[in-house]
Amino acid sequence: MRRSSSDLGWQVAEVAMVGKKVLVLGAGGNFGGAAAAALAAAGWQVSRYARGTDMGLAARGASLIVNGLNPPNYHAWARLIPEITASVLAAGKASGASILVPGNVYVFGTEPGPWGAATPHRPAARKGQVRAAMEARYREAAGRGQKVVILRAGDFVAAGNPGTILNMVMLKAIAKGRVTALGAPEIPHAWADLSDLGRATVALAEQLPALPAFNDIGFAGLTFSPADLAAEAARQLRRPVALKRFPWWALRLAAPVWELGRELLEMRYLYETPHSIDGADFSHLLPGFSSKTLPQVVAEHLAVRGLQRR
Repeated sequence: MRRSSSDLGWQVAEVAMVGKKVLVLGAGGNFGGAAAAALAAAGWQVSRYARGTDMGLAARGASLIVNGLNPPNYHAWARLIPEITASVLAAGKASGASILVPGNVYVFGTEPGPWGAATPHRPAARKGQVRAAMEARYREAAGRGQKVVILRAGDFVAAGNPGTILNMVMLKAIAKGRVTALGAPEIPHAWADLSDLGRATVALAEQLPALPAFNDIGFAGLTFSPADLAAEAARQLRRPVALKRFPWWALRLAAPVWELGRELLEMRYLYETPHSIDGADFSHLLPGFSSKTLPQVVAEHLAVRGLQRR
């Protein structure tokens, strides 16, 4: 039977999709949403996991599971994170899919930086202990043959996302000429633009066949202090920008009745601990990858607020 050119085209497309099927967990969230969008744009066949459904069934046929699931507002981390981890590992084992999970900096506590794969896990807070135990389970699973990639990054940055620390707190009053510092103004802090992380996810996904069983890969992203942020905002706005300290006392007052407030208080130490992420392993794998700069990030955040450069 003669095949039409359109039939052949579909066959080529189907062959190209082999190995490029991904199940994204938490596609409605920060990391999961960025990863799903970037993978789809790069030609991956993206399935978005629906909470409460059979994860193992959803993962059938996938070569990769991206775990962007996270309990909102740090709710019940000690119980829910282990449950999520167990489900992801079981789905990965049953389907044969590799697993990519975003790592954060909580596991390092106040260890000297830059923080990377060689930095000891010595968490200084309860949530850091939960994340360290989670990562240990992924490492153990890799030792039993599952392929795992931890893509480690700092606090998320996204101009149009109202739920980031930059938007909720630090730049909340930028229209009034103020930047709010959660710690000492000169303390450097690790940040990662979500669109950059989405592209990084795609780039690592394409490298999966060549990667070892366990990968702890640091994404350097950006490192800047509140003072750096204020200086760049002032430069672009061409007017003075004041630095104010965040009133942690207000969170302490609200903590008894506000779960998120209680959880944020526990992480205060991160804004008083100078840190950055060692991105050497990532750069070795992907030497041509470029991330947004602080001027670009500030320009995007100002534009979203209608504060155009003069």
